Amino acid sequence: MKTVILRIIALVLAAFAGGCATPPPPDLPQSLQREAEQILHAGDVLKIAFPGAPNLDSTQQIRRDGKLNLPMVGEVVAADRTPADLQTELRGAYSKQLLSGDVTVTVVSSPFTVFVAGAVLRPGKIAPERAITALEAVMEAGGFDNAKANPRAVVVIRNERDTIRRVTLDLQALLDGRQSTPFYLKAYDIVYVPEKFSFF
Repeated sequence: MKTVILRIIALVLAAFAGGCATPPPPDLPQSLQREAEQILHAGDVLKIAFPGAPNLDSTQQIRRDGKLNLPMVGEVVAADRTPADLQTELRGAYSKQLLSGDVTVTVVSSPFTVFVAGAVLRPGKIAPERAITALEAVMEAGGFDNAKANPRAVVVIRNERDTIRRVTLDLQALLDGRQSTPFYLKAYDIVYVPEKFSFF
């Protein structure tokens, strides 16, 4: 009996050791690439700049209906798309209107609330004025509690259409330069930093 128990303990310890030796995941998988990008929402303030026609430059807030009203092209849907998507559409829309159809879209502010919990120095609610990444949210909360935090398994908890989704991120890989894709948060996301596993 004692031999069986010792074998079970050895197998458990081997499993944990194997888990610790597992190499960190590479960049975010393709299925999360779109989710990781910044998505525009009603209330976001955008700067629309025309390098070839600066007199058309404007700074506007996306209306509640998700639209902007731009000179020469009228109303354009901006919400629920990335800044790059909107920029591409505007370049197409202005290509026939201007000699230089170049347009740039910059997010000036994007107010929303997110929550940071777990092994950080100042857990709680933060209200940034622009879209931020999971790593930036942790920094806003005082940074990782180095004595406790496990930055390799940070969890973003998101409520989407009454469904709770969890995405696990290796923020240590981002800090080390082994991952390059930032993960942008949405309103009311919860960023949870777990504690390191310890046998003691």
